[in-house]
Amino acid sequence: MAWIKSLQLHHFRNYAAADLTDLPCGPVVLCGANGAGKTNVLEAVSFLSPGRGLRTARIVELQNRDTELTAAPWSVSALIESAYGPVRIGTGRDGQDDKRVVRVNGDAAKGGQSAMTEYLSVLWLTPQMDRLFQDASSARRKFLDRMVFAFDPGHSGRMTRYENAMRQRARLLQEAGPGGTDPAWLSALEATMAETGVAIAAARQDFVRKLQQGVERTPADIQAHFPKARLSVRGTVEELVRRVPALEVEDMLRYQLQESRGLDSKTGGAATGPHKSDLQVIYDLKNMPADQCSTGEQKALLIGIVLAHGRMIAAERGAAPVLLLDEVAAHLDENRRAVLYRILLDLKTQVFMTGTDENLFSPLTGVGRFLTVDSGHLKATTQGIAA
Repeated sequence: MAWIKSLQLHHFRNYAAADLTDLPCGPVVLCGANGAGKTNVLEAVSFLSPGRGLRTARIVELQNRDTELTAAPWSVSALIESAYGPVRIGTGRDGQDDKRVVRVNGDAAKGGQSAMTEYLSVLWLTPQMDRLFQDASSARRKFLDRMVFAFDPGHSGRMTRYENAMRQRARLLQEAGPGGTDPAWLSALEATMAETGVAIAAARQDFVRKLQQGVERTPADIQAHFPKARLSVRGTVEELVRRVPALEVEDMLRYQLQESRGLDSKTGGAATGPHKSDLQVIYDLKNMPADQCSTGEQKALLIGIVLAHGRMIAAERGAAPVLLLDEVAAHLDENRRAVLYRILLDLKTQVFMTGTDENLFSPLTGVGRFLTVDSGHLKATTQGIAA
């Protein structure tokens, strides 16, 4: 089991400084007006995992506007109660450039951002994700890969290696063309893309298979509120991995990359690979693709997937990921909220939730930490456990 025991923000968004201590392995409820800074706290927590956070923001966008960028770059630090014991994780903007740095127990993390997945898994739902099934496939791919990170920490490193090799290959092709650069170097990059690309596809397939098994085990009373989904990964590499031994798929992908050099030199990126894949979701009861469902059905399907993921990880690894639920309760009726809170408490994991109306969270009174957010300031309320 892993959760955030304390969280410190410095010059992050609208927080000059904030210090949250004695956080529980349970609900943490942040209430306040729109624009007060509730989501900023969730975003800070999301940076304790690889990537660009729940808003996919650029490094410079996170800087507190009232502080000088070079004198006081933003940072987020947390004390994690992990399977390895207490671990201090910190991340922030390097004072010299726009790169993000990661430290574990005060030392530069080996493996960079990927190192954080060894100690903490984080998954989130935000209002912007309500269009997940309508948006481009890249959004669903990122959502899928973040779930895989929680199940398989090595997935983050594979994704990084693949993307780095693809960027280097694209740069070589665009600068010198398919025949004007070192073919041995191009071949080496394509070999890396083929090897890691097949591993990425296999990890996604394995995860989705196990997640579907978890979905199938969802109790009927939960399915009545958060309907069952049928999940699959669609993509050339994933299809091959299902039918052909991995080494043969690597050879096929390497050949395809070599053959597409001419096209890729003009378009950038790569014409084929796991970066083109998509997560397909079907509303099982209606046998209907999620993107054709109503807005309410899509929201319920998405929440159901996240809850099934939490239960699956808890069963597989003994602890569910830390969940960040931004304004989720406001869009659910009273019955669905009650079921959601019951499931979250049964998961025995840390859940950060935001809302403008504290009354929506009244069923959590006595079992969660309640904080009022006001213009970048946090204050404990009398509701919930003692602060």
